[in-house]
Amino acid sequence: MFIECHFVRERKERAKMSINRNLLNIIIILCVCLNLGCNEAAQEREKKEIYSHTIEVSSLFPSSSSSCVLSPRATRTKSSLHVTHRHGTCSPLNNGGKATRPDHVEILKLDQSRVNSIHSKLSKKLTTNHVSQSQSTDLPAKDGSTLGSGNYIVTVGVGTPKHDLSLIFDTGSDLTWTQCEPCVRTCYDQKEPIFNPSKSTSYYNVSCSSAACGSLSSATGNAGSCSASNCIYGIQYGDQSFSVGFLAKEKFTLTNSDVFDGVYFGCGENNQGLFTGVAGLLGLGRDKLSFPSQTATAYNKIFSYCLPSSASYTGHLTFGTAGISRSVKFTPISTITDGSSFYGLDIVGITVGGQKLAIPSTVFSTPGALIDSGTVITRLPPKAYAALRSEFKAKMSKYPTASGVSILDTCFDLSGFKTVTIPKVAFSFSGGAVVELGSKGIFYAFKMSQVCLAFAGNSDDSNAAIFGNVQQQTLEVVYDGAGGRVGFAPNGCS
Repeated sequence: MFIECHFVRERKERAKMSINRNLLNIIIILCVCLNLGCNEAAQEREKKEIYSHTIEVSSLFPSSSSSCVLSPRATRTKSSLHVTHRHGTCSPLNNGGKATRPDHVEILKLDQSRVNSIHSKLSKKLTTNHVSQSQSTDLPAKDGSTLGSGNYIVTVGVGTPKHDLSLIFDTGSDLTWTQCEPCVRTCYDQKEPIFNPSKSTSYYNVSCSSAACGSLSSATGNAGSCSASNCIYGIQYGDQSFSVGFLAKEKFTLTNSDVFDGVYFGCGENNQGLFTGVAGLLGLGRDKLSFPSQTATAYNKIFSYCLPSSASYTGHLTFGTAGISRSVKFTPISTITDGSSFYGLDIVGITVGGQKLAIPSTVFSTPGALIDSGTVITRLPPKAYAALRSEFKAKMSKYPTASGVSILDTCFDLSGFKTVTIPKVAFSFSGGAVVELGSKGIFYAFKMSQVCLAFAGNSDDSNAAIFGNVQQQTLEVVYDGAGGRVGFAPNGCS
């Protein structure tokens, strides 16, 4: 009897131990599974943070504030000017918020005109035209540069005494020009008083036999001509805007310590077009008549800028090496057929949300690419844009779509969301430079219910890609003309 009881107890204990072991195994398995799940969730969160931006939807729209926040970079850096959005709170043309602003559709229409004209210029050799002081709309516009919406301006002093003028700065143009008195035929409305060369002691006209006059054909597409032995320039734009006047030399003042005598510029006495408010243009291209080339002894053809992401902030345009970030990544300036004035780039790849797009290298290398401060929306070859759009839409599938606007065909309705998570977009350039766009460089917002991907496809595979100014916002963009390279760094306005 005793043996039997002992045997029964032993069986119960073994069963109990077996149950305990099974429970322990289950607990261990559960812990491992939970741990793996936690790790996977953590990894997913980390991946999301690395490859996407989560932002307030409201941040995509201009602030209602009437105050202007100045860029500390422009304030504290030598040879630096404040950059303002032409129609923004900080603009000297703002007129207390009463200035007329073009709507988004008009801006995009002008942008397409600029792009068409750049592509036209690159597709064939410019024909040389001669101009006279009396010419206006007779100037051929087919190969002209296009100002587009002329988004960003700086204030520069011209003449003696100094006359402050608001100029659009443009890396796609070479000749600097301003409106001048007397207006022989017509001048458009500008905010500041028109420059009067007769009141400047440092102004003088350039002879039509000078080398500078002979250089006008490469800088403007039109050969200079003579009026009483003085050189006459003419520059026309694809939207029928133009400026005609005397090629002259004058003192230019950037800051109190950055003053240049004898700078070649156009003193326009016959001007017409979409420049309203500004006094003229500061040409930052690569031609020998461009401002960087003329000031090369001081700055070695080096300048940098940051375009502000909001109209209520300023950015900077800085000449020389002062303040350039140590984190700048450079890519060589590439050669573009018939585009020696442009800053060419070699795009080698694009990633969306960490996913490298399957784009053959020839898609970019065949037409080439350039960076342009005056083009608003980045243009890509058709195959590259199709790949970008497809991947972006896939990663934005949780958000409802909206109808396209003008050149922008990939739009979303974010009216029901306080925040939005968008995939990061990065461009890879030759030389190993990888440039991640800021969150403001991905969308172009019309209204809460219509927020669009800020890229567009070219109409033809042979048209050059253009890296536009929406994508450049908040980046420090460095142009090293002497070194033959362009560089990028994040947080360029701070």
